[in-house]
Amino acid sequence: MRRIHVIGIGAGDPDQLTLQAVKAMRDTDVFFLLDKGEARSGLVGLRRDILDAHLPEGTYRLVEVRDPERDRAAGGTAYSPAVGDWRSARAGLYERVIAEELGADESGAFLVWGDPALYDSTLGILEEVLERGAVAFEYDVVPGVSSVSALAARHRTGLNRVARPVQITTGRRLAEGLPDGVDDVVVMLDAHRAYERYADRQGEDIDIYWGAYIGTPDEILLSGPLAETAPRITEAREEARRRKGWIMDTYLLRRNPRD
Repeated sequence: MRRIHVIGIGAGDPDQLTLQAVKAMRDTDVFFLLDKGEARSGLVGLRRDILDAHLPEGTYRLVEVRDPERDRAAGGTAYSPAVGDWRSARAGLYERVIAEELGADESGAFLVWGDPALYDSTLGILEEVLERGAVAFEYDVVPGVSSVSALAARHRTGLNRVARPVQITTGRRLAEGLPDGVDDVVVMLDAHRAYERYADRQGEDIDIYWGAYIGTPDEILLSGPLAETAPRITEAREEARRRKGWIMDTYLLRRNPRD
């Protein structure tokens, strides 16, 4: 039976790998790397650096495949169908490379940024591959250090306050409004700078803890009152996007009660 390891590799720092992740990597014959195109070629490079840091050369094979394109212009009611189409295209790709590149008694692995359980599609796609029935395999999941926990650590803050909840959401959801009854909100996948709409919100005292490329040599960290910090974040964010061609950022919004 083929075996697959889904390994959380942290936010980018090779030192963030857990001992369990390193053990799973050493049990892997073939690593599947998704190439997201020239603009994000650095992501493949970071994965290679992680492998070089923890595995002897010549003890594994690499299989690089081009990630299917997703319709990122789709919005509103078209968003979910566009994501569904992209995930199905990925499932077809995974099915092919597992069948063609992984021997019947070998172990393969997907290296997942952060934690596979948090805003990542790998587990759902593997389940879709199994449901198709064309290729059989077993798989396990190794948790990783998410960008959320790495962000909090780098800013030396907690995600929640005493007896209070914390909510993790997306920029798309934040654009619809801050959640009721939650004063600590972690935001991921914010392509359209949803934090800006709350920078001048009257009667609210909101702090932001922001980070981009967390755990990598390009890491950027900014924090402070949202009204003052939002313009600095937008400037840093756009400059980084121009320089690298892509950006991965996460932030915590914290509402402070008025006296």
